[in-house]
Amino acid sequence: MAVAGAAPRAPWASKAEESRGRLHPEPDGDARSAFRRDADRIIHSSAFRRLAYKTQVFSYHEGDHYRTRLTHTLEVVQVARSVARALGLDEDLSEALALAHDLGHPPFAHAGERVLDACMAAYGGFDHNAQSLRVVTRLENRYPDYDGLNLSWETHEGIVKHNGPQAGPLPHAIAVNAERQDLWLWSWPSAEAQVAAIADDIAYDVHDLDDGLRAGLFDLTELAALPLVETILADIRARWPGLDRARMFHELGRRMITVLIADVVEESRRRIAQAAPDSADDIRRLGHAVVGFSVETAAAEKAIKAFLFPRMYRHPRVMETMEAAGDVVRDLFTRYMDDTQALPEEWRASVEGRTEAARARRIADFLAGQTDRYALAEHARLFDRAPELR
Repeated sequence: MAVAGAAPRAPWASKAEESRGRLHPEPDGDARSAFRRDADRIIHSSAFRRLAYKTQVFSYHEGDHYRTRLTHTLEVVQVARSVARALGLDEDLSEALALAHDLGHPPFAHAGERVLDACMAAYGGFDHNAQSLRVVTRLENRYPDYDGLNLSWETHEGIVKHNGPQAGPLPHAIAVNAERQDLWLWSWPSAEAQVAAIADDIAYDVHDLDDGLRAGLFDLTELAALPLVETILADIRARWPGLDRARMFHELGRRMITVLIADVVEESRRRIAQAAPDSADDIRRLGHAVVGFSVETAAAEKAIKAFLFPRMYRHPRVMETMEAAGDVVRDLFTRYMDDTQALPEEWRASVEGRTEAARARRIADFLAGQTDRYALAEHARLFDRAPELR
């Protein structure tokens, strides 16, 4: 099931030379394409660097070898580039979207997001995908002439829609941006954005199994009941009897990534051939995704998620840590709202004279940008009690 090398650029690939442009026009400046420049700007952003100390599943206290939000992102990039290359898509755009997809994640993984969304319920809620757009259009302040990173239309579109069209009530940041930029919210995104989305699934399915095994939350015997894992494990054991545990884990993960990428490439080629698009906009107008798993592999991938949910994401050890972490986010939000003097000086100045809703949104920006360790340090500064996230 090996994936061949780079395919010729497909007619339905996004083309940097045909980009719809940026919110603030600027000269090309150098030999890089528009999408390559987007990826580079994200890599150099403060929000990207902070991902190093944001939780994926396990808090950074729990060990140096577990994935962080940053290492997860890099694994998504690797998968996205591999799939995009095989399908003849623009690798730089898929990379940019993979790099950006978690920029808006608050500290403490999904526990932090759930609590922050609840805190913001009266003010438009909180969504990390929408916050990623807010980060790149407003919160990163690196240039003299405008806020944000001034990324291309295609990168903004992919950040907003990589999981599909946006319908119904829009998250705050997307609704605000929609007033100045038409991102075709009704349509499917580019094939490159679809690649970034499925690369996210592949990366966290595989590395969460690896991290869960490393943490002892489950063992290989339990994993062997999963269809995809069972076949791979049987082959590894037949080829290397008595292989040590660490090498077994690595070989399992490596092979799973290979099998999942190969399936996505084969199935996506089939869907694209059936749809016969002539352009990137044809992909957007199709009304369904062209990048995805085959029916059989989609069922196997769903089984992996069903396995991980109770054994890892809802494991008592993980839940205890994340509940304490959620309390940190809730405590900080409440304190900042009740006493803006508790905010650092530059953030305190940014909320002065604002309405309650606008003040809450700025506090959410501040909280979402915090790393796990910064949030814990803030909590220690403002409260007598310090939660133990171990």
